[in-house]
Amino acid sequence: MNTNIEQAIENLRVNQGRYAKTERYHRGEHNLMFATEKFQNTFGSLFREFAMNLCPAICDAVKDKLKITEFRVESGRNDLASKAERIWQRNRMATRAGEVHKEALKNGDAYAIVWPNAGGQPMIFPNKAASVTVIYDDESPGKVLWAAKYWRTHDKRTRLNLFYPDRIERYINTRESDRTLPDAKDFLPFRDEEIEISNLQNISASPQHSLSVSDSMIPNPYGVVPVFHFANNADIGLPGQSELESAIPVQDGLNKSVLDMLVAMEFSAYRQRWAAGIEIEYDNEGKAVAPFTAGIDHLWIAQNPHARFGDFEAANLDHFLKVKDSFRVDMASVTGTPLHYLMPHTNRSQSGESLKKAETRFIAKVRDRQESFGQTWADLMAFALRVEGHGNDIRLITAWEDAARISEREVLENIILKKEIGISAEQALAEAGYGDVDVAKMLK
Repeated sequence: MNTNIEQAIENLRVNQGRYAKTERYHRGEHNLMFATEKFQNTFGSLFREFAMNLCPAICDAVKDKLKITEFRVESGRNDLASKAERIWQRNRMATRAGEVHKEALKNGDAYAIVWPNAGGQPMIFPNKAASVTVIYDDESPGKVLWAAKYWRTHDKRTRLNLFYPDRIERYINTRESDRTLPDAKDFLPFRDEEIEISNLQNISASPQHSLSVSDSMIPNPYGVVPVFHFANNADIGLPGQSELESAIPVQDGLNKSVLDMLVAMEFSAYRQRWAAGIEIEYDNEGKAVAPFTAGIDHLWIAQNPHARFGDFEAANLDHFLKVKDSFRVDMASVTGTPLHYLMPHTNRSQSGESLKKAETRFIAKVRDRQESFGQTWADLMAFALRVEGHGNDIRLITAWEDAARISEREVLENIILKKEIGISAEQALAEAGYGDVDVAKMLK
């Protein structure tokens, strides 16, 4: 039995359980807690779909700052930057890269697979975290030894591909299965001659490759596992961490505070009355019988002239609101998210400079993600250029939109300061965004 299939299935099963919780919380399907069992029985069905969900805002705050602008050439021909841009646009990665970032921020991991289509063009396939796993080399941290991906077909079968530096092994389970992963013993080699031939025609057309093929295997002539792992805030030798990992306990507390407030509102919506100085009757079992029936069309009358009636004051909900807002502050603190992302009304009285200071920690986190994800994107695009036939010795640098963008006025003020310390007028105009023709005209 293929031990790598066993290891892949074990890893995928473990990861699915880990990702299920963050997926659920991102969707707003939270664990709701009530103060007492009585409240649970009374209001559980009423609020079962309730959630004051801040989890998407935490992920989106970082994702919105992760905008790739271009790929620069560190090693290789100068025209590779334009070729990389063409591959990027062909695969619509301006949108799909955001999907990869969202998946990595939400679940801690995301993956992309690069492989040529029938015409030899490199195609980029983003994949969800739960469907892929990678195995790293313990002796060379960061080097992927092999990877696995599984998916379900329309006829309820499960496909499994193992990716190696020299080949791709393809498997399929022997019978229909439910949503769970089958055992390793249920997988057999997958054979499909037509698909094999179409995949191989382009690769074998290159004179530098001499390939032999079996029905269930696609040769990989590139010497690199074509699966790229985007790990969010990962520790050495461990998978990525979800941005929601530290937020979920606070999210549970926030939900409970809001539920307690809603329960208090429900009880105080109809004010409780009291009566004193009246005789209480009892039924045959010795239980007190309510002397009056509450309602807008009922009148309470007592024979005792000294009887008194009144009602309890409505519950004060201000402290519930304060507790709710305090959980938002805690959420901002543990996740490094600026408070105005979670409480939009807080930035109305703040100046632009104070907002920048409030985002210092957040911007540092975004730049850390840009550095981590940028390395993976650069490796992925270098591999895509190799697939397209532009050579092997290619190194790229991922350029990002500045996470701490400044206003046009601030840009011009910075250029004026640079000019005062000696940069030329031509350089100053270029940094201001003017083209060569406009700069030449203005310098005349």
